[in-house]
Amino acid sequence: MARASLDDTFVHDDGEEISLRLIYVHLIAEYARHSGHADLVRERLDGVTGA
Repeated sequence: MARASLDDTFVHDDGEEISLRLIYVHLIAEYARHSGHADLVRERLDGVTGA
């Protein structure tokens, strides 16, 4: 992907055309969402909030 442009497009299995930029945005959003879940679990385990 290092040589690809963020504006390069690909056809998804369902026939929808999506850009590499959209894929990266989706991956970053999912990663951030799950990091938040890990924080909630950690807070429940150790009782420390905002760490």
